Amino acid sequence: MKILVVAERKDNELRRVTLELAAKAGTLGETSVVEVTGLDRYSALPAVSALAAKAKSDAPDLILTGATLNGRDLGARLAARLGRAYAADCTGLASDGGALVVERPMYAGKIRAKLRVALPAVLSIRPGAFPLPANATPPTVTALPADTSAEKLAFTSFAPTPSSGKRVSLAEARVVVSGGRGLKGPENWHLVEQLADALGGAVGASRAVTDAGWRPNEEQVGQTGKTVTPDLYVALGISGAIQHLAGMTSSKVIVAVNKDPDADIFKIADYGVVGDVFEFVPAFTEAVKKAKASS
Repeated sequence: MKILVVAERKDNELRRVTLELAAKAGTLGETSVVEVTGLDRYSALPAVSALAAKAKSDAPDLILTGATLNGRDLGARLAARLGRAYAADCTGLASDGGALVVERPMYAGKIRAKLRVALPAVLSIRPGAFPLPANATPPTVTALPADTSAEKLAFTSFAPTPSSGKRVSLAEARVVVSGGRGLKGPENWHLVEQLADALGGAVGASRAVTDAGWRPNEEQVGQTGKTVTPDLYVALGISGAIQHLAGMTSSKVIVAVNKDPDADIFKIADYGVVGDVFEFVPAFTEAVKKAKASS
């Protein structure tokens, strides 16, 4: 199988999802990685036009993009341009003869579907869906000049939103600690931040929290926020509304802390603590710090 991986960068570094896709693709067949260059910022039409020409000349069986903001847009447009099958936001991928079997969440994360996708195809893969081997060799990336003859989309520039400190990006974090209304107010958010820092993770929030203005929208996890797939997801004072679950049910391990034993979050949690977050979290944070100090 010939596989083409579309690379993305953030701050001049390859995004983790690109490394994950390259490592996974290497187990399935002959892999090449390209990066569209020559654009000040992502513009769909010049990028798609260049990639479509590359696909027509190289004839890869499978094209992979990350299910990022740009990757989802690019993957869908590219599949339509090439007339290929397309599956979005995939969390699993396996070869089955002349076709692929992919897994993806559907109906706001209520079910995980398995789809049989005929080749050739284009897939967007959720960040964190595939483990990144510790000894993975960084891929060789080939520059692909954007098609400057294609129409460019018009942009309006806005001042960038400052990121919260030096924590890892929420979408690519391997550990995410999220808080909900059970924190009772923004003045208690330090509990979430301190645990996230102790675990070396990112901070997330439920929609109720961002709607209330306690936290910025960039931290929202859920159907209308960010979708995350970390190795560990810790939910503090989150009841488990379906909108929130849609953004984090693909996490490898889910730990929930809530005083309500009937909270929906416990239905999907691997580990559950029925208790007061204001008593449990400080003690757990200290335990994490001591464990790290002694290791």
